[in-house]
Amino acid sequence: MDYRSEMKQLRETLSEAGYRYYVLDDPAMADHEYDRMLRRLEELEAQYPEEITPDSPTQRVGGAALESFAQVEHPVPLESLQDVFAPEEVEEFAQRMEEALKSVAYSVEPKVDGLSVALEYRDGVFVQGATRGDGRVGEDVTENLRTIKSIPMTLPEKLPRLIVRGEVFMPKNVFHKLNRRREENGEALFANPRNAAAGSLRQLDPKICARRLLDIRVFNLQLAEGREFATHGESIDYLTSQGFQTIPRKILSSAAEVNAEIVRLGDSRDKLPFDMDGAVVKLNSLSDRGTVGSTAKCPRWAIAYKYPPERKPSRVLDIVVQVGRTGVLTPKVEVEPVRLAGTTVTNATLHNQDFIDEKDIRIGDTVILQKAGEIIPEVVEVLKDLRPEGTVPYHLPEACPVCGAPVERDPDGAAIRCTGAECPAQLHRNLTHFASRDAMDIDGMGPAVMRQLIDKELVRTPADLYFLTAEQLAELERMGKKSARNAVSAIAASKDRGLERLLYALGIRQVGQKAGKVLASHFGSFDALAAASVEELTGIDDVGGITAAYIREWVDNPQSRHLIQRLKEAGVSMEAVQQSAGEQFEGMTFVLTGALEKFTRDEAAALIEARGGKASGSVSRKTSYVVAGENAGSKLRKANELGIPVLTEEEFAAMLAE
Repeated sequence: MDYRSEMKQLRETLSEAGYRYYVLDDPAMADHEYDRMLRRLEELEAQYPEEITPDSPTQRVGGAALESFAQVEHPVPLESLQDVFAPEEVEEFAQRMEEALKSVAYSVEPKVDGLSVALEYRDGVFVQGATRGDGRVGEDVTENLRTIKSIPMTLPEKLPRLIVRGEVFMPKNVFHKLNRRREENGEALFANPRNAAAGSLRQLDPKICARRLLDIRVFNLQLAEGREFATHGESIDYLTSQGFQTIPRKILSSAAEVNAEIVRLGDSRDKLPFDMDGAVVKLNSLSDRGTVGSTAKCPRWAIAYKYPPERKPSRVLDIVVQVGRTGVLTPKVEVEPVRLAGTTVTNATLHNQDFIDEKDIRIGDTVILQKAGEIIPEVVEVLKDLRPEGTVPYHLPEACPVCGAPVERDPDGAAIRCTGAECPAQLHRNLTHFASRDAMDIDGMGPAVMRQLIDKELVRTPADLYFLTAEQLAELERMGKKSARNAVSAIAASKDRGLERLLYALGIRQVGQKAGKVLASHFGSFDALAAASVEELTGIDDVGGITAAYIREWVDNPQSRHLIQRLKEAGVSMEAVQQSAGEQFEGMTFVLTGALEKFTRDEAAALIEARGGKASGSVSRKTSYVVAGENAGSKLRKANELGIPVLTEEEFAAMLAE
């Protein structure tokens, strides 16, 4: 078999397997076999890139990051629906329809709480996807939509043009996992799956979107050249036959039946994989829809019934504090178990001290609970007339409940953080950051290895990495003797990375790579930096008052002093690396835009700075050159407007070689 035939066969087999897995929920191939075939296809595409097709399964992992989204005008407007909130309003809608038409049939279906999009196909191939926007103009999110496995890239019937409308959502189980990770990392939680889906679909980097595991349900046929349908039900059945995941629906003939189905859907919504914010009622006949028409804002032939949020009282048993991986203290309220929106609730988030103060939540209070977005339990209000005597206002602790270090409040937010450099709650994040490429660059010591080291109690601080032996590392899963020896060598090699990398690796707040370079260049050694006052630090270019205070606070913390002492004992260099400053780009400012092939952005910036130049993130009249890679966007346009010289990556590489 020649390579073209093999690639075609692999694409077809993998696409069919993906359809059965993601759409039919009926896996027909073992995971390892799918992975083996996908790797083979990737190898062939790397060898013959001209043979890569847009519908290839390899193209679903996300391409190069974009700088902005282009606008897309919808050929058929994506209308919004009129909301109703009571059974009587449903009856009024039905009465209007029955007065205008001879006989009426209604389609009733769950309303997915996600982000509405239009998918366009030409000759059966997916060519473009756009958000709803204002209904007439949306944003081109094609590359992000390609990462959603339940969107077919090709269709069995090759209509000249087909446009469908669907709702992108984050499955409930994915949402819970994502929020757990964000909570562990001290990041702000997504309020509900819709926010998470919208934020994910609008990521400029499709690879981030791909990791969010979004899904879609198609609920309307917008345009089909070469096909005609009499009813909505027929059109949805057709879309199902073309490989789309569609919305389940019931066809009913009276207001009483419609209201009964709305109640049934509401009672069963916790069993659905997606978050549901209502029920949609619409005419089934497409010709009847044309007869009834639309207003300037929404169709007259459909409504969206919105369910009221379920609220129940419970008593506060305790308020507990968790410490996330970034040191943020997160309070939770423990309550007497209560059944709410289909699940038993025993605790609810309290967000931060400001939230507690605003509602004056105390241990012993009776509170009203609801699920934000039907997912996250939250306190709506305190029933203060039921408050027992002797309750006192609650305040977060002044010391970390995990390590005892002082806590501090963000000057620009409500978060309260542990300041301990050796806090166990932050250990995994601190270790992973310490060993990362831009920090101490310890090859082979990624997050999975760090987790094992923590679980086996082999490390309690980043300094402990330098005292590990090859024998200890060889005991870890998937390590082996050779890998263990290589890891020990990589750890040893990192001792000489220099002060600028060490300062970044230590995780001092607001001390990133740039600040690490500035501080290392100015002081030359950690001891000199540690002896500097806030005033001295503030006097350095690019070091503001807040950053200076964070540095001084970190250096003065007993845990920090212990960590530095252990690093010194391990032989980690505390001195700045002496580099010969080039002058090739002295006084020049470069802006990098688009996807580069020969360098990463960080590598290109480092090469510029090593030659005396400056790498900036924005284009201005002071910019000397713009280096433009693939998919360069707004920065390239601005450079052209200002008449700034633009270099291709090849021209930039040639300039470096001079």
